[in-house]
Amino acid sequence: MITMQPIVLFSILFSVFTASTAASPGKEFLTDKEIEMIQDTHEIDRRTKIYLDAAALRLKSAEDRLVGKEPDPGDPLEFFTPEDMLDSYFRILKSVMMNLDEAAKKSGPNRELVGKALKNLKSATEKAGNELKILKKLSEEKRKEELWNLVNNAMEITTGAHEGAEYGLSKQPEKSKEKR
Repeated sequence: MITMQPIVLFSILFSVFTASTAASPGKEFLTDKEIEMIQDTHEIDRRTKIYLDAAALRLKSAEDRLVGKEPDPGDPLEFFTPEDMLDSYFRILKSVMMNLDEAAKKSGPNRELVGKALKNLKSATEKAGNELKILKKLSEEKRKEELWNLVNNAMEITTGAHEGAEYGLSKQPEKSKEKR
């Protein structure tokens, strides 16, 4: 059972990041397939995994574009710029934080899955931190100020989400070894 303290942390981080970043209205940050998968998935751990896979794809695709790799025809991210993908990454992490906050507040089966979702978030943000360092270097080399700013925002929310996941996990009750 999760305490309300991690939720307060996610809520505070979400408020800070919502206020500090201008949203890009009008441009969807998830593909139709990703939206469908999320709508069809109600377990918070699986839903979080879908979001985090989408976020990782945005970072990888942004890097590919910056090093000159063209997307395959029909790629759902084909017409996204690296800046679009960093904005999408940021918005996806905000969605993950909102979903985790909501799941932890409600009683029911999802509340029990929050710990697994937090583990996924912790792992994904560790990997994303390394990818973001590469993107920051590329944005500096290419002198892309807007991208550099977006990378810094993404680094901030990634760090906050990682710290929130660690904190939330530290508040999870230990499962007895007998249940394994």
